[in-house]
Amino acid sequence: MSDSQGDNTLTTTSPQGPSGAGDGATTAPSPALRGRRRGPDWRKRAEIAVLAGPAILVFVSFVILPVVMAAYYGFYRWNGYGPPQDFVGLGNYLTILQDSDFHDALLHNGFIVVLSLVLQGPAAIALALLLNQRMRGRSLIRVLIFVPYVIAEVIVGTGWSLMLRSGGAFDDVLEKLGLGSLSVDWLADPDVAIWTLMAIITWKYIGFAVILFLAGLQSIPEELFEAAAIDGASYWKIQRRITLPLLGPTIRIWAFLSIIGSLQLFDLVYIIWGQYVAPTAGTSTMATYMVVNGRNAGSYGFGNAVAVVLFLISLVIALVYQRYVLRRDTEGALTEGKK
Repeated sequence: MSDSQGDNTLTTTSPQGPSGAGDGATTAPSPALRGRRRGPDWRKRAEIAVLAGPAILVFVSFVILPVVMAAYYGFYRWNGYGPPQDFVGLGNYLTILQDSDFHDALLHNGFIVVLSLVLQGPAAIALALLLNQRMRGRSLIRVLIFVPYVIAEVIVGTGWSLMLRSGGAFDDVLEKLGLGSLSVDWLADPDVAIWTLMAIITWKYIGFAVILFLAGLQSIPEELFEAAAIDGASYWKIQRRITLPLLGPTIRIWAFLSIIGSLQLFDLVYIIWGQYVAPTAGTSTMATYMVVNGRNAGSYGFGNAVAVVLFLISLVIALVYQRYVLRRDTEGALTEGKK
């Protein structure tokens, strides 16, 4: 009796041979049985639908649908009242592409994009490296640098427009310092206005870049700096060889946000320069062009066409940037689906 039980036990627990043959060998479970053990796919899909459904609905309602409606209205000459009826096809888009004012606004946006990267990036990295050191009052300095970013654009634009107007507070300060000869029309002079705008933008948004870079610096292990210092590396060599390469993903994300924000810049320009001064001062943007020639002119169809052009330009730049700049960061973050 014990011999037969032993034989059965050995037969049941022995592994199946390579050929799959053998008396009493255990066979692999069928695909249907494995599916039942894993659970039905519909349950997983239902969970995804419940969790992602509201976000997808909001995204479609407030992003996709407005873009589609803007593209639809862009084919009409429409004053904003009632259903559009005067179909003009691509007429609005041809007018935009042939308008020299739109060309100037596009050049201004490109200039702002480049200067934002050139001015804010190095300055923010330098401030982040400084504020990453142990020093007295570091927390207070961080707060003071970040404060302009959280101030509403309306307040910033109104305050700077009052200080920089002819005979304003800024000119008074220069006069008291004996530098009155340096006073110019900071807002209306085409040779100066764009630099005034860049100074305000840098003051307003550099705090966000500094906080972002500080967060990236916190993720770099201190052991790397200590090992490099033991090997005799200087401070600047450590920053060039260790800090900047490891801070690269954060810098690229910030650059992407800065580019998109510069392309869509509107509020500061419109508040400080308004709809009449901005084009002559050389500070108009595609967004201000859209508002001035669309809503303010009562031509909502044309304004929607400008919005579509602005959306397409931003989308193309975003896709190209993600394809050629952010690709290695996104691919490095993937852990599934890669062979």
